[in-house]
Amino acid sequence: MGQTGKRTREQKKLTGKMQACLWLVFCLFLVGILIIMIRVLIVGNNASYTKKALQQKTNSDRVIAYQRGDILDRNGTVLAKSERVYHMILDARMIVSKEKYIEPTIRALVSVYGYEEGQLRQLLEERKDSAYYRMKKNMTYEEKLAFETYVKNLSKPENGKVNDDAGNVVGITFEEEFLRVYPFETLASHVIGFAKADGEGTYGIEQQYNEELTGTNGRVFDFYDSNLNVREENRPAIDGNTIVSTIDVNLQRIVQRHVEDFLDEIGADNVGVLMMDVNNGEVLAMQSNYGYDLNNPRDLSARFSKETLETMSSDELLTQLYKQWRNFCINDSYEPGSTFKPFTVASALEEDLINKTETFLCNGGEQVANFYISCHNKWGHGYVNAAQSIMQSCNDALMEIAEREGRTVFSEYQRHFLFGQLTGIDLPGEVPGMIQPEERINETELATASFGMGFTTTMIQLGSAFCSMVNGGTYYEPHIVKEIRNSEGVVLKTVEPRVVCNTVSADTSEFLKDAFYLTVQEGTAKAAQVEGYLIGGKTGTAQKLPRSEGKYLVSFIGCVPADKPQVMIYVVVDEAADEELQSQASIASGLAGKILEEVLPYLKIYPDGEINYPSFQIKSEDVKMQEGEIGDTGVVYDPSQNEKVNNVLPDGM
Repeated sequence: MGQTGKRTREQKKLTGKMQACLWLVFCLFLVGILIIMIRVLIVGNNASYTKKALQQKTNSDRVIAYQRGDILDRNGTVLAKSERVYHMILDARMIVSKEKYIEPTIRALVSVYGYEEGQLRQLLEERKDSAYYRMKKNMTYEEKLAFETYVKNLSKPENGKVNDDAGNVVGITFEEEFLRVYPFETLASHVIGFAKADGEGTYGIEQQYNEELTGTNGRVFDFYDSNLNVREENRPAIDGNTIVSTIDVNLQRIVQRHVEDFLDEIGADNVGVLMMDVNNGEVLAMQSNYGYDLNNPRDLSARFSKETLETMSSDELLTQLYKQWRNFCINDSYEPGSTFKPFTVASALEEDLINKTETFLCNGGEQVANFYISCHNKWGHGYVNAAQSIMQSCNDALMEIAEREGRTVFSEYQRHFLFGQLTGIDLPGEVPGMIQPEERINETELATASFGMGFTTTMIQLGSAFCSMVNGGTYYEPHIVKEIRNSEGVVLKTVEPRVVCNTVSADTSEFLKDAFYLTVQEGTAKAAQVEGYLIGGKTGTAQKLPRSEGKYLVSFIGCVPADKPQVMIYVVVDEAADEELQSQASIASGLAGKILEEVLPYLKIYPDGEINYPSFQIKSEDVKMQEGEIGDTGVVYDPSQNEKVNNVLPDGM
């Protein structure tokens, strides 16, 4: 029993110690809980503070603008670029937050930029709750630097004393942006297009390659790390890619000057000139009417007087702007006229329906169904072979050739040469033109279509097909861009020539080149001659719809050198202002000759001798011609009434 009492006293002693330990643990636990709660409260308050602070630091989260990619000509000349500009941002809320900031900041703006004090005070009052206002846009680096230098100099002691304004000029920052600039203003305007204020490309390369030219904005922003320290993260901008075009700025300059001179001297509803490399589909120059200033694309003052513009409605102004921006070379279709005749001849040669030496009798016209369709030489050319039918632009011979083809072959070859289809040129707004379905091509339609009437084409379409006829038969997809590079100059993509199809045999191509040379030397296209050079080509005269109005579109398409073509030139004059000249294809071939006279030496294509005809031998005296035929157009007679129907579907040249 004594032992039992002893154990009890020891147990009581142990129990007391355990209770003390438990109380200690409990107290420590409570302290821990308390600390955690305090920390949670602190973090919560800090988070709230952080949120408020970040909300107030509106200028700490800012965009770094990307630079839109350049557009270059084939030799690296800059056609479009983006120049760095600055916008002055006013944080009125910060300036008025303390009285000591107001006067020094106003003095700085007055001193550097010449603002009036009263205007500044009014502006601060109106925008006292605003932390962001673009006060001055598109400033140069020098203008920005002037303000920064002024503020910096305030801190420099003068006569041993620092300016009282030092440290108190606040709320003025500068935002960086890029402004699209076109160094050559109007040059190649329809090819280049322009970028809108939001940076989106409109028309031309700017629109077609907008995704390539567009970069990604960067960003600078503040954030708080886990220890509530303010950190700054800078995500740099990714600049847009550079587009290297196929355009040669020197060729384009020559072409544009001659087109604008023609418009000044003669005038026309539309004038288009297209130059291409016949051996790869590259567009070397493309001009549509007058160029417009890409730096100010909505300015119509070059075409209309101030008084006229003031009288125009908003719809009329918009119509004129769309016309100014429109690229005739790809956006408009028309009946090609006699420039299509070589395609009719080529189709028959390819199908062995005619040969190079057989002749066709032109007695002035043909009776087709209920119509008598005349040649432009109403007295008749006599007997002409295939080459002479092109040289003298003989409607009668072409109708005979088309009759042999029939509508099936004729229609198949129209599609074979890609008429009525998009060429795939890398410019926006291309139209396909229109050809008649085979089932709708009857006798009259076949006869008139043989010399380029009753269907429509575009300049890029006919020009590309013509290139295939003189380069040995290879149809290359026309293109306006050679290369795409990143902002560091690394080539990302090279645009290789793309073969679409083979249109004619090498033998037919050789034959046509000889016929084209003869057409310029002795036929209807003499106005395109350039002394010492071998020029080949074909003229076209198409009377527009409605025929009764007597409006004409004339053209010339050619190649040089004629025996080994390197360059194709296509000139279209739509409704020349001089009615006496309007139906004369010589104004188009003459314009082509003037352009070629300047561009050929630049292209290092030098004068040469005469061609030895490998395909055929003909003499000009073999072709029977009558005085006064050049310039006449075909007419259609209605035998039932025995009356002359005025130029229903004519084409002379």
